[in-house]
Amino acid sequence: MPSAAEPIVSGKAASARQFRAEFKRWNRKLHFYVGLFLLFFLWLFAFSGLILNHPTWSFAESWANRKEMNYEKEITVPGPVAKGDLGQACDILRQLGIEGEILWTTTRTDPNQFDFQVRRPGHFFFIKADFAKKRVYVRQSDVNLWGVIKVLHTFTGVLDDPPNRRDWALTTMWAYSMDAVAVGLIFMVLSSLYMWWELPPKRVPGAVVLAVGSLVCALFCVGLRWLF
Repeated sequence: MPSAAEPIVSGKAASARQFRAEFKRWNRKLHFYVGLFLLFFLWLFAFSGLILNHPTWSFAESWANRKEMNYEKEITVPGPVAKGDLGQACDILRQLGIEGEILWTTTRTDPNQFDFQVRRPGHFFFIKADFAKKRVYVRQSDVNLWGVIKVLHTFTGVLDDPPNRRDWALTTMWAYSMDAVAVGLIFMVLSSLYMWWELPPKRVPGAVVLAVGSLVCALFCVGLRWLF
């Protein structure tokens, strides 16, 4: 006669096997669909990374082939509602009909002179406002598709300056998209590790490849500081 404990053990084992099968099935599904979602993002970063890593490739030249135009326009001096440099810059951009990420403004020695830059992929605006004359002078530089691809690789809206913050909605959307790409890549790596471990014949060659990749990465991240 089987003991009273045996059905309980077999029931737990069956539940564990079912959970493992479901986990394996959903891991494969999510790996597949997350990979499709990340496909063009990864192509974009891979291709733009190659271009940035090889600045001498003439076919991808963008800044030297930029198109520039200069113009000036009369403006209304921002009132007290526009507080601070950022508020004044937003008011001026509204009057000019320009949208983009406002870079940190330059130090102002004359309250009537206000210089700042605005960027969005493919377009650079260098703006000089003269409040005394109620005029603004704009130098606009437009780059080609290669320039857009390069900018998207590094475009975050935040420079290495504590006061800087994102002030354009599309920049925030792009930044959140990059967060999603990063999280997706972490998931892809973890799910790949799980699928690799579930294939016993592939464990040894996979471990060798994993070890080599880890050593190369450690060399660049840590080793170069101590060895060279």
